[in-house]
Amino acid sequence: NFRRAAEDAGIERIVYLGGLGDRSTTTLSEHLASRQEVGAELARGTVAVVELRAAVVIGSGSASFEMLRYLVEVLPAMVTPKWVDTRCQPVAVRDVLHYLVESLTADVTGRVLDVGGPEVLTYREMMVQYAEEAGLAKRLVVPVPFLTPGLSSRWIGLVTPIPPSLARPLIESLVNDVVVTGEAAADAMPTEQVTY
Repeated sequence: NFRRAAEDAGIERIVYLGGLGDRSTTTLSEHLASRQEVGAELARGTVAVVELRAAVVIGSGSASFEMLRYLVEVLPAMVTPKWVDTRCQPVAVRDVLHYLVESLTADVTGRVLDVGGPEVLTYREMMVQYAEEAGLAKRLVVPVPFLTPGLSSRWIGLVTPIPPSLARPLIESLVNDVVVTGEAAADAMPTEQVTY
């Protein structure tokens, strides 16, 4: 519907921010797969499309970041699913805004650009570094094999203001590495990136 409306309105360019994840190496979670399907559907139209696929966005308002932040601030010790050691290339919200704005005029139409920050970290490393930066005591993170996404999302709903209905698709996506493997937005639209 959006693609057709954009065509009917004479829109010149669509800039779409979706989710990073490499389908060629693994099966993506339903959440990440659906975000990439939206990008593919938009590209089927006549309006020029720039698809940006981002890893976890670090900054206020990012649901994934808020979930991580609340968990680290509230829990001095955490029993986590094994996804805590999944690799991620977190990107600062400032850098994402740079790519979104640059995509309006840069010669990048018809391209899918991976958006990640300058470092690859595990979620465990992100939690530990957040605790250090926030001046919190060192956090104990213990991964266990039996925590399901449903159980994890209910737990997150209890200890954070993130509702389980939002937490569940995010948690299911945490099993997928989200690192830059394709054409990088940082190469197409350079900026001095902020580290995690």
